[in-house]
Amino acid sequence: MQFFVDIFNIFKNYWNYLLMGVANTLLIALVGTVIGLLIGLLIGILRTAPLAGKAPLRALQKFANGFFSVYIEIFRGTPMMVQAMVIYWGYAFATGGNTLPLLGAGMFIVSVNTGAYMAEIVRGGILSIDKGQFEGAAAIGMTHRDTMLHVVIPQVMRNILPSVSNEFVINIKDTSVLNVIGVAELYYYADVIKRFNLQMFQNYFVVCLLYFLMTFTVTRLLRLCERKLAGKDSYTVFGSQSDPDAEIHIHRTTEEIPND
Repeated sequence: MQFFVDIFNIFKNYWNYLLMGVANTLLIALVGTVIGLLIGLLIGILRTAPLAGKAPLRALQKFANGFFSVYIEIFRGTPMMVQAMVIYWGYAFATGGNTLPLLGAGMFIVSVNTGAYMAEIVRGGILSIDKGQFEGAAAIGMTHRDTMLHVVIPQVMRNILPSVSNEFVINIKDTSVLNVIGVAELYYYADVIKRFNLQMFQNYFVVCLLYFLMTFTVTRLLRLCERKLAGKDSYTVFGSQSDPDAEIHIHRTTEEIPND
């Protein structure tokens, strides 16, 4: 019984800390996911673009592909906690002791980390599009840019939405590692509250509950969005000679046309 009283008192006495922690966590995760997606789209499109015909452009494109490959391997192959320390304190080392704003640094770190994963997700999504769609677009005179913008990317965005949603949920949890550089997210405020009430288990139980509520709610909302974008389970193709509903529709439409 005392345990539940302690939990209630934590919410009652420190709700402002918890609220700020939840708000900062969601803000960093959302901004990091959106910017990471934009980074991933840019890299994914550039890495799947056909090589240019001119030698200088071809060399520049190969260099960019190599640079992006190194970026992806480094940020996918190292923990975000280590990346946070290297980026934050590396900037201080390079500028003679100046440090980045903590909240901005947290968003930047999550963004570049997410961008590395999104780049591979987008690249896989582009490669999964049937080559016939590229050939069809080229046949009607569309440039590669127009093909990507109007044909490929809309399909890719729909196909990768579950992966993007998953990255957002992961980022909500992974913001906790940013406390190593002092970013005031939810886990950081748990440490602050712990110094006041000296209740280790109760504090982290509350934080665990809040993380679960955030990820559970976000997951359900994103799945709802996925279902809305997916549309209906079945469609009637009007004008099809083999579909009875289409034939009835055509028949009714014909009857409505007056005879001369």
